[in-house]
Amino acid sequence: MHADNIRARLSSLPTGPGVYQFTSGKGEVLYIGKAVNLRNRVRHYFQAGIEKNPRLKAMTSKIDDVEVFVTDSEVEALILETTLIKQRKPRYNVDLKDDKSYPYIVITNEPYPRVFATRRVVRDGSKYIGPFTDVGSMHASLKMIRDLYMVRSCNFAIDDEVIRKKKIRVCLDYHIGKCEGPCEGLVSRERYGAMIDEVGQLLRGRTAALAGRLRTEMEKASAEQRFEEAASLRDRMTALDVYNQRQKIVDLDQVDRDLIAVALRENDGCCVVFRVREGKIAGKQQFFVSSARGSSEREVVEQFLGTYYLEKEDIPREVHLQVKPEHGEVLAGWLGQKRGGKVDIIVPKIGEKAKLLKLCLKNAELSLGMMVLQKEKRRATLPPAVELLGKDLGLPKSPRRIECFDISHTQGADTVGSLVVFVDGVARKSEYRIFNLESANGPDDFASMRETVRRRYVRVMAEGTPLPDLIVIDGGKGQLASALEVIAELGIRPAGESNSSAAGNGRPALIGLAKRLEEIYHPGITDPQSIPKSSPGLKLLQKIRNEAHRFAVSHHRSRRARRTLQTELDLIAGVGKKRANQLLGAFGSVQGVRFATTEQIGEIVGEATALKIRQYFELPPESTRGG
Repeated sequence: MHADNIRARLSSLPTGPGVYQFTSGKGEVLYIGKAVNLRNRVRHYFQAGIEKNPRLKAMTSKIDDVEVFVTDSEVEALILETTLIKQRKPRYNVDLKDDKSYPYIVITNEPYPRVFATRRVVRDGSKYIGPFTDVGSMHASLKMIRDLYMVRSCNFAIDDEVIRKKKIRVCLDYHIGKCEGPCEGLVSRERYGAMIDEVGQLLRGRTAALAGRLRTEMEKASAEQRFEEAASLRDRMTALDVYNQRQKIVDLDQVDRDLIAVALRENDGCCVVFRVREGKIAGKQQFFVSSARGSSEREVVEQFLGTYYLEKEDIPREVHLQVKPEHGEVLAGWLGQKRGGKVDIIVPKIGEKAKLLKLCLKNAELSLGMMVLQKEKRRATLPPAVELLGKDLGLPKSPRRIECFDISHTQGADTVGSLVVFVDGVARKSEYRIFNLESANGPDDFASMRETVRRRYVRVMAEGTPLPDLIVIDGGKGQLASALEVIAELGIRPAGESNSSAAGNGRPALIGLAKRLEEIYHPGITDPQSIPKSSPGLKLLQKIRNEAHRFAVSHHRSRRARRTLQTELDLIAGVGKKRANQLLGAFGSVQGVRFATTEQIGEIVGEATALKIRQYFELPPESTRGG
């Protein structure tokens, strides 16, 4: 289905809330969005004037189908959109890189929980605080917890049965007063759980209520002449005061709030979150954004809010932003449901709150500038193998982008062409392409190579994307000549027929790499070139060629297997390709169909066809089967 066909069916789309998904002809998910009115929202992408936005113009030109998911409410649409974006990573949605590489502090979901640092998030009911971008601060928090509380440090799984059977004995921590001995049942689960609750409050920055409770318990213990316990509570209060003094007080009204600022620069961006708890900055997080070209601050902020809070448990009373999101009321309602109380989304304009948000934005701009600088530095730094390959081939500039082609078939059947892309010596798998070829009659590698190269660069020229620095053809003179023929037909000016000719400036260099002796063929040069086997440049070239071969062979085998599996079913009267696909989908293989019962097959294709299939495979009646 193409854009014109989608326009024709717009009137049949539902008018309620939901999520829409655009896909390309190859099944690639292009974009996922939510809408209060699905019909109006999807229609917006096919109205006049959309060509003024280059990003939307590029996306709509690739749309082949649209799928909608109807929901009962706008909040459900928001949750579904965020979940699908995270799972499917659409090409034209803003790509938010989360903080999975940063550590968390986890409070385990056990009868006697443990508290420790981890980089692995497991959805088993445990509570995760973080992520911590400042690892030193995280370790300081863990040290403070161990100074204040007697949380067990062992890795044993402790439950009532372990305690009853006395499978574990207390360790040194118990004897030096660092643990109360839950492994032997020396502390009740209720008392231990209350202590863990305090730890959770402390890590989330809620210290005022905790300090008040400690003072009350200390005074009570002192009045009852439990002086050792009172002294311990006093020491915990002192440590808590020291911890509070380290935190900067930024707000005297002590309302829990998150401040979120977004900085954008061309295709990149950075989102920074200040977590303010009880008037103090309790933490800072940053997320980097890619594929942001053409997106507004409002769009990035809205998508970020959904992604950031989807799995968060600690929802603040207020969220401060630099710009109001389009569906602000829906977001506020969703966050209120998660929090169990009202959440306000605010755009402060004046006063201390606006100044603090400005500070948050300054941090985002600084982090974005550093990230862009690092990317430029990486681009300027060329891997040695790429540089040496350019010298080995006699090119005036190093081939930073290399595209390699290969052909795979079995005696001319199920022919596929593969394209792999390497940038700065690293595989760019998202740009790999496979071509199912039909034009070649029999095992004609030259014709197959011509079709593959033609289809690739016809599309490159139509989309206006840059040509590679080096095109590698897996094969000798014949394959290279076939590729050169197509390049000339398309009007692409390749590098000249000698190594001294300039490549670049839109003029890719072409070589053929013959596997037998690892000989390299250049256009217009009769004798092949040999590169020393020890050269890192040759090793890189071999790696790229082998990857193109692997990619081609794997897809050829898959195509051949599908054809072979379906051929036997197609021989059965009454079973066409559609029914054959249904049977293979249901039973997994021809063998699965062979050993299925008549009733099982009949559920897919009907009783009459099922009997024909059984007769074809000459299976005995079910009554003769074992079991």
